[in-house]
Amino acid sequence: MRIKIWLTACFSLLISSSVFAQQSVPADYASVLTALGRQGDFKDGVLKVNIPRNDLKVVIDGIATPTPFGFGGWIALTKGTGMDVMMGDLVLTEDEVNPVMSAVLDAGLDVTAVHNHFFFENPRIFYMHVHGHGTPADLAAKIKPALALIGKNPPRNVSAAPGRTLDGKLDAAQLAKIIGTEGEQNGMVYKITIGRSDLSVKEMGATINARMGLNTWAAFYGSDSEAVVAGDIAMLESEVTPVLKALRSNGLDVVAIHHHMIDTQPSIIFLHYWGKGEAQKLARGVKTAVDLLGKPSAKVR
Repeated sequence: MRIKIWLTACFSLLISSSVFAQQSVPADYASVLTALGRQGDFKDGVLKVNIPRNDLKVVIDGIATPTPFGFGGWIALTKGTGMDVMMGDLVLTEDEVNPVMSAVLDAGLDVTAVHNHFFFENPRIFYMHVHGHGTPADLAAKIKPALALIGKNPPRNVSAAPGRTLDGKLDAAQLAKIIGTEGEQNGMVYKITIGRSDLSVKEMGATINARMGLNTWAAFYGSDSEAVVAGDIAMLESEVTPVLKALRSNGLDVVAIHHHMIDTQPSIIFLHYWGKGEAQKLARGVKTAVDLLGKPSAKVR
């Protein structure tokens, strides 16, 4: 009898936990996930919808890299004044860029950037930032045709060489200690994400926070002795040159400088970087750049 009561209590707890998890996503945002047929989560006032490119096998400079290393696209929605704001970053092959762009524009949404994250990758990968205002249902309906074009056809001109994997394990705790922020383990990738809480960026009354794309991140893959790092740094205009110097002086390659958002104040510039080597040395190089962000000497122009 006691066992039956205990099992009943456990079952009730599981059911209530499941209901709570479902209720944690607002109903209008849950409908977005359903309409798009995607997974996501709701945190810090933002619905984040995951659009990973699990269909791609990307080799960067001879190294086979897992999807979480930098091929996880997304869109995010948050509440503004009278409407929602949507921002997103879609991971596309060369053949997909213009068809997806046309679908986004034809739906009345904006394309705010198209750029690379890497050099020497195969197949070539581009990143398209999308943007829009409206109700959650309208935004889901508008972006859905563009998402439907992603991953339909295999990329052309793919090298037959599979690339080599990096075996071993990273000391994630040590990487977090060096950079000063804990990260998340996703398969073989350890990713550290740092928001710009020192900046107040709003659009249509909505707060543009780390989950909306205002963040700096570093993704590590490999082992302590042989690793690769890729990341993105969100900077004020006055921070760009000091950050460039910090990365280059530590042997990290800069692969892109661009914006993700338009019509935001202050203007935010994003920088993508990449490096190979001993993991903790790479982390120390990233740290020198991160330490330059948000300094009092950085003036908003």
